[in-house]
This record gives sequence, C-alpha cells and structure tokens, in this order.
Amino acid sequence: MLRDKMLAVMDEVNGEIAEREELIQMIALALLSGRNLFILGAPGQAKSFAVNEFRGRITGAKQFERLLSKQTDEEALFGRLDLASLIPGAVPAQVLADDATYQKLKQQLKQATDDFRADPADTGVASRMQSLTAALEQYQKGLSLLHGGTPTTITAGKIPDSHICFLDEIFKAGDGLLNSLLTALNEHRYTNEGVTVEIPVISFFSASNEMPNFRNKEEQILAPLYDRFQLRVVTRDVQERNARLAVLKNKQDGHFRDVTATFSLEELYAMQAQVKLVAIPDAVNELMDDVLCELRREGITVSDRTYFGYGPVAQAAAWLAGHTEVQPADLLQLKNYLWNEPGEIEKVQAVLTRLCDDPLRTRLEELLAKAAEMRNAFDTAPDNGKAKALVQLRTGFAGLYREWQALDAGTTTDEQHRQSADALNTLEEMSRKAHEACAFTPVPLAQLAVLQSAA
Repeated sequence: MLRDKMLAVMDEVNGEIAEREELIQMIALALLSGRNLFILGAPGQAKSFAVNEFRGRITGAKQFERLLSKQTDEEALFGRLDLASLIPGAVPAQVLADDATYQKLKQQLKQATDDFRADPADTGVASRMQSLTAALEQYQKGLSLLHGGTPTTITAGKIPDSHICFLDEIFKAGDGLLNSLLTALNEHRYTNEGVTVEIPVISFFSASNEMPNFRNKEEQILAPLYDRFQLRVVTRDVQERNARLAVLKNKQDGHFRDVTATFSLEELYAMQAQVKLVAIPDAVNELMDDVLCELRREGITVSDRTYFGYGPVAQAAAWLAGHTEVQPADLLQLKNYLWNEPGEIEKVQAVLTRLCDDPLRTRLEELLAKAAEMRNAFDTAPDNGKAKALVQLRTGFAGLYREWQALDAGTTTDEQHRQSADALNTLEEMSRKAHEACAFTPVPLAQLAVLQSAA
C-alpha cells in the first residue's frame, strides 16, 4: 500500500515532465533514505520544477525553499534572534506559542473580551475578563522566570521548522553561511548564541547549472558542502521529439498540475521504517566490495564513508523495486551515489552494469578466464614437461571447482542454474582434453577436488 502510493506520486510527476525518470527516482531514493540530492543541469531543464512537484505531493510536510546568493544571511535560512528572549521579564515568542496552558488562557481571555464588547454592562463578563487577565499575567510571569534570559531564535517557517528543504544554487551562498549549512546538511542541527536546535529535515535538495571548480583554491572551500549531498544527478535537454511534443501539448491544453496522487508525512516516515527492514545479504556486501575495488582501480575515488554508507540507498532502491532484501540489480541505482564529477558517470555505470546486472555471469566468466590461463600454461609446456604441467593443472582446476561450488550454491533461478551448469561443463571439457593430451584417463572435477583435498 505505501509503496503503491510512492510509485503513484512518481508516475504522476513523470507525467508532468519529459525524460526525468532518473531524477524523479533519485528524489524518491533521497526521501526514503534520508539523504540529500544535488541536481546539475543547464537552466530551463525543469530541475526545480521536478523537485517542487514531487515535494508538493507530500501532505503535512513543512517545506522551505530559498534561492541562495552572496547576500543571503543566516536569518533568511535559520530564523532571527527573538529580542524578547533577552529582555528581563519577557518571554520568548516560541515559548508562548508552544505552551498549551498559555494559549488556552489567551483564547479564554479573547472570548471574554468579545463578550464584553457585545455587552459592556454585563458585570459577570467584566469580572471574568478581569480574572482571566490577572491569571494570564501571573502565568506569563512564571514563564519568564523559567525561560527568560536564554537567547532564542524564531525559527517558524525557516529550515529548523521544516521537513523538506530546497536550497537552490547553494554554491552561491556567502562564506559566512558555510559552517551553518554544513552542520545543518550533515548533522541536522543549528546553533545560534550557544543554543543548539535540532532540525527535523528529512532531505535537502539543491539544483545548479554549474559545479564549483574544486581545483581552484578560491572554490575549494565549497568541497565539503558538495560532499554533504550524497546523491547527485545530471539532467539534459529533452532528447526525444515525441516527448517534447507531448509535454508541449499538455502545457498548451492546461493539463499540468492536476494533483491526484499524494502521501502524508506520517506515511513517508512509515515508508522509511519499511526501508530499514529490507535485508542486505552478505553476498551483496561482498559484491559491493568488488564494486569499490573495481572503481578504485579505474581511478575513481570512493571514500570509506561513501562505501560504508551505501546501505540505506540500496535498501530504498530494493524497497521501490518490491524486494524484501537487496538484490544485485538494486545496486545499479548507486550510479548517482558513487560519482564525484560528471566525467566519472560512464565509468561508474559500466562497472555497476558489469558486476551487478548479472553478477553470476560475471563471476563465472572470471572463473573460466582463470581456467583458460591455466589451460594455456599447460598447452605451452614442453612435451617433456607435460606430465608435470598436468599435475599443476589438476591442482588449479580442483581449486576452480571449489570456487564454482560456492557460486552454484547461490543460484536461485532456472537461468542461473543453466549458466552455472554450462560453466561446469566447460571446465570439465577443458580438463578432459588436457588429460587426453597426456594419455591420462579424465577424472570428474568433483572427484578431483576430493582427491586434492585428501592429498
């Protein structure tokens, strides 16, 4: 039910915009995993539109949006200092707003005042109004003793009061904002005048038509800010003619912004709870380690923090796919989690596709490649050394058979069983031909592995 609601929102937003399936998928993954998303693309590519259409369908969630510039100050994002909190005898506005007893007395006084206006001659109403006034004043004095003198920030309508934040052009923020933004993005906290406020934000989103040049000394200061956006996606202009024409017609006919699919903030929290229950098998962790090593061999930097933190994004991808545990194919969604700059996207995609699209096939191909190397070493051995080469080949193939057994134990589908059986047949055939070349009777690999273990 909850997954259906998320998919319905995704489908509806996709219907509003052309060729933004990847972006919308990343928005969903960000919200489900509690991660931040950065969107890179040229002006006019509907980056902000997509985010706003999506987050606008989450009912009950407090939203904050701001286009940042060098002139943007902390008050615009995090709220201003409540001067009443510094005045002796005064009570911070936020304390009064949050205090149920104060608000109840205030409402009763308002009603009594309205009644008095209607009939000033009613002494009972006048007495009640006087009594409520005294009670409210006395209660406010008590609140001032408890809360007065502590600097307080008025955060209503700002980041500390929001669940989803869209900070457009975040890299154009002034240097004075950086520390506060870093803490908010990473730790979901804001500190002002020594008072720390917890921020309930689920995800921060940002969009820009350019990335800082982190090799430039002046822009290196922005690198930590960029690093706080765990998910990144690149958009481009609509490529397909039919897609462009469909959007154009909808726009001209006024069919945009018909909102029918929504889910509530409470339902989003429930979705996140379900995502956390998605299991991550040991085999998937091992596969992810293979991905890490391969990317590093390709010259792509993947920090330990990124590697150790991949789980929630993978769980969210699996949940969206309807899986109860993360499957290798779900790791394909990590493409926009693993690249650092756009030039790395193709390499990351290629590595993930090779290792995760059909990991069993990849492992079996690697196994057969090892076997081919061993067979080649046997074939190139001199005639007077064939017997010794065969002994080495038998030892090597026994080890390969044990590797094959471990892979075969993890097969679950008919197709995987077929792939595994074909690989074993190839190994058996290579072993048979090597034995026959030395006039030895071929030994099945299962038996050979047992003999090697006993030796």
